[in-house]
Amino acid sequence: MEIFTLLETLEELLENSRSLPFSSKGVVNKEEMLDLIKEIRIKLPDELKQAKWVKEERQRILVEAQKEADEIVKEAENRIIAMIDEHEITRKAYDQKTEIIETANEMSREISKGTKEYANVLLANTEKVLNETLDKLGTNITEALNIMQISLEDTIKTIQNSRKELE
Repeated sequence: MEIFTLLETLEELLENSRSLPFSSKGVVNKEEMLDLIKEIRIKLPDELKQAKWVKEERQRILVEAQKEADEIVKEAENRIIAMIDEHEITRKAYDQKTEIIETANEMSREISKGTKEYANVLLANTEKVLNETLDKLGTNITEALNIMQISLEDTIKTIQNSRKELE
């Protein structure tokens, strides 16, 4: 990812900066630092768009799974209505209806569970990328990078809340 390359360049700039005598502080080229920060800001929205896409995809899959489950239940009900002719057929139909609904509900639960697991994996991967980005920012970055750090932490909280919703 390009953002990691930019962060590595930023780290190199800080590591290669001249040190002030008798301190651990360094002198960096302000213009070069600001250019790198601007590029990071430009690249960062792709990561956020990916997290948004994951959230939307999770919702779409859940809606699709619910629609499929509803169709299965509706199909089961239609079969039962068609079988109501005689007492024996009716009894069998009720038995079959129960079995079909249980199967449909179980399939719905499995689809929903799989969807949640898929969304959870995507969210976990996004959270990992964001955490790695935070780790690379380090403590030597200027106040401008602190603003970006707060934004990333808010994004991670949002992801964690989304993951909690999945549970």
